Amino acid sequence: MRRTPWRNLVLLLLLPLAACDWFGDDSDVARLDLTQSWQTSSPAQARVDAAQLETAVAEAGAIPRVQSLLVVRDGRIILEEYFHGNERETLNDVRSVTKSVVATLTAIALKEGFIGSLDETLGDHFPPSIAPLDSVRRSISIRHLLSMSSGFVWPEIGGPAYSDWIQSGDHVRYVLSRPLENMPGSDFTYNSGAVHLLGVLVEEAVGVPLEQFADQYLFGRIGIGVEQREWEILSDGYVNGGAGIDLRTRDLARLGQLYLQDGRSGKDRILPRGWVEEATQPKFEWRSDFGPLSGLCYGYLWWTEEGQEEYVYLAWGYGGQYIMVVPDKELVIVTTTYWRGLNQEAGGANQLEAAVLDIITSHILPAAR
Repeated sequence: MRRTPWRNLVLLLLLPLAACDWFGDDSDVARLDLTQSWQTSSPAQARVDAAQLETAVAEAGAIPRVQSLLVVRDGRIILEEYFHGNERETLNDVRSVTKSVVATLTAIALKEGFIGSLDETLGDHFPPSIAPLDSVRRSISIRHLLSMSSGFVWPEIGGPAYSDWIQSGDHVRYVLSRPLENMPGSDFTYNSGAVHLLGVLVEEAVGVPLEQFADQYLFGRIGIGVEQREWEILSDGYVNGGAGIDLRTRDLARLGQLYLQDGRSGKDRILPRGWVEEATQPKFEWRSDFGPLSGLCYGYLWWTEEGQEEYVYLAWGYGGQYIMVVPDKELVIVTTTYWRGLNQEAGGANQLEAAVLDIITSHILPAAR
């Protein structure tokens, strides 16, 4: 049952009016105001090789499932192309990019005081009406959920866990009923259901539906209107924290630009000081390779990659939904694809994801001088 404690609701309404910045004053640093319309620039003005971009567009357009490709440099759009019926106003279902949105909302809840620390737990925020918790499950922390280390058995990559979960009648209890194979915090297991638990925890902490909190504290502050997003609502009444958010390609770039700007829009600090660096650094010793990417690891619901000439981090959704941020080059790169039915095709999602990444790493990254 979704609850709206009046005390939290009053706080939610009053906090935007507060003049103080709990995490310090950033008025000395001017950043792009993300509530304003995007400005454009030519590749030449942005010190980018136009021929390389043309090759990227041609290769993207030749892949039937690619739907959009957008590049921002120095806060201006230098490339924006739509394919196969996709348009600027199209809302793209970007699957696990949703996880990076949930991480961002967690950071905002922390900054605004709804959450005291990342070490608060399910036991601190889940009343018995949501689900009974044993001592180990009570100890699962926000930090564990952000880093995919909750400890549940969850065969999602190459397994049925997501489809079984999404078809369940009670999405919170389904996750919590799974056995634990590791102590929380000890190992990485990719788990969309556990990120859904994080979304529910944040909703309980802020006292209003998560999508309403997102509209007021994130989307509205970076220029994304209520009519410019959709979010899948599950049978228990909560939005799907693991996937299912739909956004325009330009608005996906706004999220990437927010991170590139260290969580600021103009003089408005949206994310806690230091959050972007913390969230986009590897949390584990392991590294893996995928397609043209090497040195992949995981931060707080963002992928990290150390194998390129410059460090990059990514919001990564099934089938090639990407927000790639390249801080050293002031780049934000967005791609979207049509992912439905991929599991029935030879090569499946992996082949499409690798092909899209190859366009980025072979043409767009080298083009930026």
